[in-house]
Amino acid sequence: MTDKVFKLKSGYKPDGDQPKAIKELLEGLKKGFDKQTLLGATGTGKTFTIANVIEEWGKPTLVIAHNKTLAAQLAQEFREFFPDAAVHYFVSYYDYYQPEAYMPVTDTYIEKDAQINKEIDRLRHATTQSLLTRKDVIIVASVSCIYGLGSPEEYEKVNLKLEIGSKIGRTELMRKLLGVHFERTNSDLTPGTFRSIGDRVEVMPISETFVYQIEFVGGAISKILKVDPVSAHVLKEESGIFLFPAKHFITETEKVKVALKNIKLELTQQLKKFEKEGKLLEAERIKRRTNYDLAMIKEVGYCSGIENYSRQLSGKKEGEAPDTLLSYFKSDFLTIIDESHVTLPQLGGMYAGDASRKKTLVDFGFRLPSAKDNRPLKYNEFEERIGDVIYVSATPSETERTTSAQVVEQIIRPTGLIDPEILVRPVSATEASEFLKNNRLSLPNSDSSQNSARVHTYDYFSKNSFASYPGQIEDFVEEANRVIKKGFRAIATTLTKNMAEDLTLFLKEKGFKAEYLHSDIKTIERIQILSSFRRGDFDILIGVNLLREGLDLPELALIGILDADKEGFLRSETSLIQIIGRAARNVEGRVVLYADRMTKALESAIGETNRRRDIQIAYNKKHGITPQTIIKKINDITEELENKHEKAVNAELDLDVELFKKTFVTSKSNKGKGERESIKNLLLSDEDRNKSIYEKIIKIKEKEMNKAVKELDFETAAILRDEIIILNDKFLNKNTK
Repeated sequence: MTDKVFKLKSGYKPDGDQPKAIKELLEGLKKGFDKQTLLGATGTGKTFTIANVIEEWGKPTLVIAHNKTLAAQLAQEFREFFPDAAVHYFVSYYDYYQPEAYMPVTDTYIEKDAQINKEIDRLRHATTQSLLTRKDVIIVASVSCIYGLGSPEEYEKVNLKLEIGSKIGRTELMRKLLGVHFERTNSDLTPGTFRSIGDRVEVMPISETFVYQIEFVGGAISKILKVDPVSAHVLKEESGIFLFPAKHFITETEKVKVALKNIKLELTQQLKKFEKEGKLLEAERIKRRTNYDLAMIKEVGYCSGIENYSRQLSGKKEGEAPDTLLSYFKSDFLTIIDESHVTLPQLGGMYAGDASRKKTLVDFGFRLPSAKDNRPLKYNEFEERIGDVIYVSATPSETERTTSAQVVEQIIRPTGLIDPEILVRPVSATEASEFLKNNRLSLPNSDSSQNSARVHTYDYFSKNSFASYPGQIEDFVEEANRVIKKGFRAIATTLTKNMAEDLTLFLKEKGFKAEYLHSDIKTIERIQILSSFRRGDFDILIGVNLLREGLDLPELALIGILDADKEGFLRSETSLIQIIGRAARNVEGRVVLYADRMTKALESAIGETNRRRDIQIAYNKKHGITPQTIIKKINDITEELENKHEKAVNAELDLDVELFKKTFVTSKSNKGKGERESIKNLLLSDEDRNKSIYEKIIKIKEKEMNKAVKELDFETAAILRDEIIILNDKFLNKNTK
């Protein structure tokens, strides 16, 4: 039997609906289904299911998420599942990005402004290099994967192959490195840089954090050592290496010459057009800018905004799609679109926004028409370039459902928990009678999901008079009081920020412990509020859009959705199902929908939830499973944010400095160079010795920080970052803030 390309390592086996889902998805792939949907309820382990499919299917895989944070979480999960595979994280490398734009109404031109994260740039290069050299590749990317990246053919063509015995001198190698965009330095090496020391060249690959020491004898390479840049310890002696370019956009010299001619020709045509239209200001503007850019490209090979000439430099035709990350997949590959109900609209909307901005720049003489082809892929171009697709969502949209050859359901949770019970109540007492009249059809024998909601309403008013119905606010208060007495928590969702704040104040006046949560509250404070909520510092949380919070609250037993019949994004079928799913962590979870009429979204959400409940209850009954509320440790997030991080930084720093001082001065086992270093250290003044110690510690910390970022361990990276700041500020008098 052929060894598998991917080897999944996990401490547990597929359970619940996972085995069925894995089998059906694999059968669909074997039948040639190019599009499938995994409809997985919240908490059913969709990522583990996909990991099993990847292992069995054995093809390179692209996983697309709708934001960087989710992509990082998925990348870490897949790395744990596939520790031996090349699992990479590919997102936009900008920490800050302000695109070039022009606003005609105010005659305001905004220059492009960006700050590149070098570590993420390194990870992007590691991604493309693995795609060109390995088969066991899983790339977790944001929607930035549909933006231009440069030709993979050119990128691969100009890589430097260096072997022991290769007839190449030190000077020639440095010239070649400069030709593929490496930078020469005389200080510490960073990815994409090199330096010359005596008869050797030291180079740090753009995708790595180690150094290659290349030594020369008689005009040829005599030795290649892989070296740790901090300790200078030799990690390995290599017989040969490949060095890929330090930039993704690579163009041969002859192509550049052709491109310059074509840019001049395009400029001439655009000037004629502007002059014919009487746009003399626009003509002068584009003439000056383009001629300046041409001069820069000719002299130094680069200009600000060179990406706007990418179509000319790559030799592509007008309107032709740019090369993107998708172009680097050499063979057939599998595409997973996570949270597809959010990710697909993002993928489909990127082109239009970019095209509108570029059109304005071209019309007013800031860019040549070819700049329009520096763009993301159109949605149809994206679909043409991907392989077999599996959409993953708890609430797939109509797009996924109608285009998929099959929708595979994963409804059963390994924990046995079922979706929450749903009740429907009118918004106000004046509407109660009419609501009941309109919703008492076919009672109580119908099994339809809509009538299931009506039954709950009927049961309420069979025990209470219309006149006594307090309205949605007072009713929620009564329901919340019941769950609070049992030791659980409650959530209410409103349509506006003001209503969330007003309701919180009302509840506090009633004697309840309540807080609100909405977009005006900063990230750290949001985390603090959620931490306090789980601890029981307060019992009722009021929010507007709680979908983006990633709530995982086992203590939550009640959700009240106020004004549930007000149609719109916050009360769409998708939003309602997502909100309802928040109460699926507690065995007593219930959701009360307050509505004066049954909208299509309400009927669909209620129907889908009750359908899932029926399936889950039947499964539990058949297998003798008694659902249990999830027991999850309550981490004191607030204290961690305020104290733990600082304590960790100081404790680690004190220990490392003390240990390093001892080994730095008192080592007795040094020989040769090490012995000379020890004598040298003893002769140093206390001030110089301490400075040398701290400089070495900083180098070590920087290496550890880069490693943590590479592994997506951002908590450790943050601690190390702050240790470096303290060392620089306190001990070396370097203000790094």
